[in-house]
Amino acid sequence: MKNQKMKGVLMLGKIAGIRIEVHWTFTLLLIWVVFLDIQRGGTTNTALMNIILIFLLFFCVVLHELGHALTAKRFNINTKKITLLPIGGVASLEKMPEKPGQELIVALAGPAVNVIIAMLLFLVVPMKNYFGLDADSLVQLLSAPRLDTLLFYLFIANVMLVVFNLIPAFPMDGGRVFRALLTFTMDRARATQIAAGLGQALAVIFFILGLFFNPFLILIALFIYIAAYSENQMVKQKSVVEGHFVKEALLTNITLLDPENSLEDVFEIILAGTEKDFVVTENGGIVGILNHKDILKNAQNGSIKVRAIMNTKYNTLSAMDELNEFFTMINNEQQRFFPVTDKTNKLIGAIDVNNVSEFLMLKTNLYAKS
Repeated sequence: MKNQKMKGVLMLGKIAGIRIEVHWTFTLLLIWVVFLDIQRGGTTNTALMNIILIFLLFFCVVLHELGHALTAKRFNINTKKITLLPIGGVASLEKMPEKPGQELIVALAGPAVNVIIAMLLFLVVPMKNYFGLDADSLVQLLSAPRLDTLLFYLFIANVMLVVFNLIPAFPMDGGRVFRALLTFTMDRARATQIAAGLGQALAVIFFILGLFFNPFLILIALFIYIAAYSENQMVKQKSVVEGHFVKEALLTNITLLDPENSLEDVFEIILAGTEKDFVVTENGGIVGILNHKDILKNAQNGSIKVRAIMNTKYNTLSAMDELNEFFTMINNEQQRFFPVTDKTNKLIGAIDVNNVSEFLMLKTNLYAKS
């Protein structure tokens, strides 16, 4: 990713080889904070303090996510990026450790960072100035744009991050901790279903509270619900394909394109059958793949050659790879269609999301009847 906006994301830099990105929706949080401050009759100084607090808090969030990422690295799991969103950060690990002990350690590493930050702030901030005061005096003190007030808010925010993240429901860290503990006594799919169910119930509660108190809770509720549902579906899929291989869900009746084919040739193939993505070969070797989105993007120029629009940066799968590897690849790469080779690296077919979905459907129905 270049140092520019790409798909609504701005890259800030790298830490320990991990890209740090901020999503454009982060600006909505800043606008919301300033709006609330104005509503309360705040000044330019208080608005500035709140904005600085948000940036400091999100720096703590980056450290939190680095806690997950660097701990996962100890188990040979890399992290591609950390993305900052209005509701927090997301570390894009290649995969979560499936051993419950390892998942427990990785999940706890993030909140542990916030505990350390809170402890350090507790030693720096003059806490006695804030405790023991009556309500009016405390409000007056906390509304003053001072450094110690800023640090006190940051202390409270880190404590809240620990408490919130340890709620035993997906997608919070506590949900992963809860699943890891459950996995010691039951299978991972069942443990995920329970933790995800708690996450979705929490999302409904947040949604209702958001309707009456704070609309921002509605955004959090939607994120929690979707993330919990997605995690549950992903683990279900993996459990169904456990012990199965790429060759079992292989597309063998595929049309191979030549780099010199025109897009009009491709249109004829698409209209005559059901294929949407293609493997491009030359002199018996794979030289690229042509994705459906690139065909549509260039649909007005039928004379263009496949060579000009094919993707030459692609990954392949082996027929003997476990089917779970397919899910790992589509989660980590911007690719949904893969050429498949045999032991000699000879092309024998392809695999895509649609075919694997069909395979999952058949296997799920088969298991349901047995």
